Amino acid sequence: MKSYSTIADRYHSGFANLAKDIPGPATGFQDLMVAAIKDGALSTKTKELIAFAIGITVRCDGCLAHHAQAVLKAGATREEVAEMIGVTLLMGGGPSSVYGVEAMRAYDEFADKQSAVAE
Repeated sequence: MKSYSTIADRYHSGFANLAKDIPGPATGFQDLMVAAIKDGALSTKTKELIAFAIGITVRCDGCLAHHAQAVLKAGATREEVAEMIGVTLLMGGGPSSVYGVEAMRAYDEFADKQSAVAE
């Protein structure tokens, strides 16, 4: 079984290393991410749910790992994530069903860790 914590850690540390080689593009990407996700006409939670859905439809494990953490931090419930996965099934068919399962596993992994820390 995949460990989304490990995938997230590997992505974040890998991106930090890559940013040393390409600081301009890396900083630009980070600035874009902050600007795109901040509250506006759509809430940060809604934007993170959209990003998480896109991660499912493009079948990106790193995206699932990153946005599972971010959507949880933004306050999305498991029920909201489940409904979002339902929309990805509509738009992405069978492959989205596979990555929808993975997305819920990623969400649950980070939610379980958050609960363990809170106890």
